[in-house]
Amino acid sequence: MNLTTELKIIDQVATITLTGEIVTNTAAIFQETIEQTTKQAIRKLILDMGNLSYMSSAGLRVLVFAKQKMGSQVDIDITGASETIVSTLKTVGFHHSVNII
Repeated sequence: MNLTTELKIIDQVATITLTGEIVTNTAAIFQETIEQTTKQAIRKLILDMGNLSYMSSAGLRVLVFAKQKMGSQVDIDITGASETIVSTLKTVGFHHSVNII
């Protein structure tokens, strides 16, 4: 399956809508969108995972990259993630670094 990303920035809040699967060969698409976001002055990043069906460890690496690039001054919210993705985020302890809504 493919991955598509849609980036919207309104009032210093960036929302990335993810659709499809994040696997090894699609993680670069997600990372490119994160890199575009880091070039903007934002205070919050919302990752809408409502249409994301799967995220491998490659996706987790991009999330770690996002948190490192944005630092503590940018809050990261994850919305709409499936139970499987939320469970994975909690298992690796990433729920301590982001807000899972």
